Amino acid sequence: MKRVIVFCFLISFLANSQETGEDETGIWYMYFGMNKISERFSLHTEAQFRYYETSDNFNQLLLRTGLNYHINPNAMITGGYAFINTDPNFEDNRLIFDDIIDDDIRIKEHRIFEQFILKNKVWELLFEHRYRLEQRFITVAEKDDFDYENKTEHRARYRIQMTLPLTNTFFLNFYDELFINLQDNLFGQNRLYGAIGAHITDNSSLQLGWLRNQFSSAVFNRFQIGFFFNPDLRKKKK
Repeated sequence: MKRVIVFCFLISFLANSQETGEDETGIWYMYFGMNKISERFSLHTEAQFRYYETSDNFNQLLLRTGLNYHINPNAMITGGYAFINTDPNFEDNRLIFDDIIDDDIRIKEHRIFEQFILKNKVWELLFEHRYRLEQRFITVAEKDDFDYENKTEHRARYRIQMTLPLTNTFFLNFYDELFINLQDNLFGQNRLYGAIGAHITDNSSLQLGWLRNQFSSAVFNRFQIGFFFNPDLRKKKK
């Protein structure tokens, strides 16, 4: 019965998330990896390719890596680095950098982040709480790179995620994530996500989902295809 209720809620959420004023529906192709290198440490790897439309019109490249320390099976801290290359030709990126008005502008960002993840289980529901701080070093430049501006921004993020196993193979996953600016306007954005996933092997899975990305003055919808691959890199004892 609990599975039926949660499934109906998710379907309703996915349907309502499409009722926005933005005409274009983009897509994010994503890869995530967590690779154990010792009993307490693992590596985080991530790549995202984001498009304004479902088949073309490049928006953003995001590459992220980090070192995880596993306090216990339900708690982990991470420190890492990300590189983000953005083409702000459509309005969604101009909401983040509202002083950008030139279509020839390109944005490159080097980002340092720290995060804490806490997991718990309630009945069959698996919850994950992620707390993240980001230090963002942003360069806004024209295509020729002769005219540019550097700025530093700080941001806090909180994400609550819930996973519901349906069978040994299939599961539902959805989350809500709030972005808080630590300067100027407090509200950054809010991301609401729902997906159906499948375990491909013991250490890999695939998720097909929908993201509702809300800024202070607009809402954007994005399909998401996420591949998760978590091989154990530790040498096995003979």
